[in-house]
Amino acid sequence: MNMELGRAKILVVDDTKTNIEVLEGILSNDYDMYVALNGKKAIMLTEKVKPDLILLDVMMPEMDGYETLKQMRIQGLVDNTPVIFLTAKADSKSEQTGLDLGAVDYITKPFNPDLVRLRIKNQLEFKHQRDHLKDIVNEQTKTLRRTVNVLLTSLGALAEHRDTDTGEHIKRTQVLVEMLANKLRVHPNFAEAIPSQDYVDFYASAAPLHDIGKVGIPDEILHKPGRLDDNERAVMSEHPQIGFDVLTRATRELGGNPLIKIAADITLFHHERWDGLGYPTKKKGAEIPVGARLMAVADVYDALVSRRPYKEPFPHDVAVNEIKKGSGTQFDPDVVEAFLEIESELPSIYDKFKDA
Repeated sequence: MNMELGRAKILVVDDTKTNIEVLEGILSNDYDMYVALNGKKAIMLTEKVKPDLILLDVMMPEMDGYETLKQMRIQGLVDNTPVIFLTAKADSKSEQTGLDLGAVDYITKPFNPDLVRLRIKNQLEFKHQRDHLKDIVNEQTKTLRRTVNVLLTSLGALAEHRDTDTGEHIKRTQVLVEMLANKLRVHPNFAEAIPSQDYVDFYASAAPLHDIGKVGIPDEILHKPGRLDDNERAVMSEHPQIGFDVLTRATRELGGNPLIKIAADITLFHHERWDGLGYPTKKKGAEIPVGARLMAVADVYDALVSRRPYKEPFPHDVAVNEIKKGSGTQFDPDVVEAFLEIESELPSIYDKFKDA
């Protein structure tokens, strides 16, 4: 029962007004009562009122109780709401039908007031306990995700600490990857890779690890103030594989955890190109995992607008134009399109994460 928020709300669905009057007489002193005379009205009221419990008559014209509950389930209106069927004659087959549809109990007519009160009280207490437990689990899940996110960001910062980039590079690219994933979540080409908000969070949490393999690159190459020669560039290009190997071992230990799998894919493939001319595997097009495609755009944009030992930062408009020119060659065109939809927001976001 929503004891902290006040009296519980009960919806009575019955086409016989006498039955409704009897139930109101039994329950109205303890609960807020709502009434529907048919299934269609019951569905509308359930969506509007969000009752804590529904008493649903089985035998009604046009739409009986079974069909009403079925429609409520399809629309997701009673996922956490106990439904008790009201019936004049309960037989095992009818009870089985109702329980299969998700009802929690049956109350037979004529109503026994004490029995009605007790069954409703018990079901509301069960609901309150379930809701409370769900709140605890959700809060613990959020805490765990925050902890994992901090740990992954810290690991990514370890790699960046050895590089000429700053820790702000991690935060900026993480925000940009999250924004791109949110935009593309509703795109049909990305529905399988980003099926829920949880996966948006996975991509954002994994982004800080994209250059974790740089911990295996010698300092004289990583810290070189000028451009790299061919041999040095070959050594530097090993960092995706180094990072992938580390994260793949972690994936095996964690039994295929999707977050670590996404992080491993981002780490290995974020320097691949849409046209297949990237490194280290020469994957192209949709062969490149989605996380790596998001990271490629975020990483290049951030590199363009950031100061490096060998260059000054490009203006935002110039960097956006470079991303646009890379559509279909360096970058996934759909990701570039999503980037262009959010690019106007980036200058203000970047003001919050300026390099020291």
